[in-house]
Amino acid sequence: MSSELLVELGEDPATAQLGQLKLETIEDQQWPADESTLSKSETDISQRFDADSPHLPWDHPFYDIARHQIIEVAGDDNFGRKVIVFNACRMPPQHQLDHHKLLMYLKGTLDQYVESDYTLIYFHHGLTSENKPSLSWLRDAYREFDRKYKKNIKALYIVHPTMFIKTLLILFKPIISFKFGRKINYVSYLSELEDVVKCEQLLIPARVKDYDNKLRASLKPSAQPPPSPLHSPPLPNQVFGVPLALEHVDAPVVLEFLIVHLFVCFEGVAVNFTEMEDIHLAAVILKTFLRELPEPLLTFQLYNDVVNFSSVSSDGQVAFMKTLVESLPEENYTSLRFLITFLAQVSANSEVNKMTNSNLAVVFGPNLLWGRDNAMSLSAIGPINNFTRTLLDQQHLVFT
Repeated sequence: MSSELLVELGEDPATAQLGQLKLETIEDQQWPADESTLSKSETDISQRFDADSPHLPWDHPFYDIARHQIIEVAGDDNFGRKVIVFNACRMPPQHQLDHHKLLMYLKGTLDQYVESDYTLIYFHHGLTSENKPSLSWLRDAYREFDRKYKKNIKALYIVHPTMFIKTLLILFKPIISFKFGRKINYVSYLSELEDVVKCEQLLIPARVKDYDNKLRASLKPSAQPPPSPLHSPPLPNQVFGVPLALEHVDAPVVLEFLIVHLFVCFEGVAVNFTEMEDIHLAAVILKTFLRELPEPLLTFQLYNDVVNFSSVSSDGQVAFMKTLVESLPEENYTSLRFLITFLAQVSANSEVNKMTNSNLAVVFGPNLLWGRDNAMSLSAIGPINNFTRTLLDQQHLVFT
């Protein structure tokens, strides 16, 4: 800050109040030197944050970053984890923001919470060609966050993702670890965040709210995302219509028994399908199990990506599918891999059973994904079946 500006501010009564917000006197504090003279270790500012104060004083070396409110701490989520929010729309033009200092400020903020589980929410709307950082900065930023930061992050929610951000993640796939990649979740509408955190505590920028309202208004009434339904708890022996997350196993018992052993437990009684004359009964029960899941195996979140899969170039389809399936919750991913691997074995004997990948896709595609209104439009059936067939064709590359 220039001396002339300090003189002008010193005459302002409001500025006098800012001076009283200092955490310590200038003499007591050891502020970092000019950034050009700092070493990498010296730019660690984790010990220079006041965790009890949401704002930094004007003479803090990171005040010029904090004042934009790009990064905010928004209390705890529904699981008791600290929530860190990144608002892309609040980033000023590139020439007005020191991106290196922004990265150091983000690290300093996270340093207060990384020893415990935490959640990151990234509001993507508002990132433009004028304010987005360079690809090299994004690469360096990811590499800057070592295991200390990645270990306890339980989820990264990307709100209002665009094809740009999804393509970017595909490009960065070689440097993004498998475990971290599976923590990334796409959120199409703000209402979907309610399953994770109360939206009113996030202080969502007005621009983001307006954009979300426009997205909703552009949808047909039948396609409007409904609020999260309240489900009654499953019965002790219930196996159909139960969320996969409640199974607490790698793959649902029904799915595993039907596929591997052709048995399943109904109300605690073991049924051996090999004693039945019609082997197709097992396939019918398998499809029924998939269809009665509260949320499809491929999840509502991936509905638009799957339906629009045909727009992806043939050269990029495998990488795109791999990114999609790895973004699934762990129980969905494991179950999908288990099922697709089995169906690929069925298809390998298509000369005998006539069940090619195309035929299997027609049978199982509509049971892997459907719309939020629990209906399947005729225009969506073809794309979903096409995605399923391609997934079967390329399963050995997608599920590595």
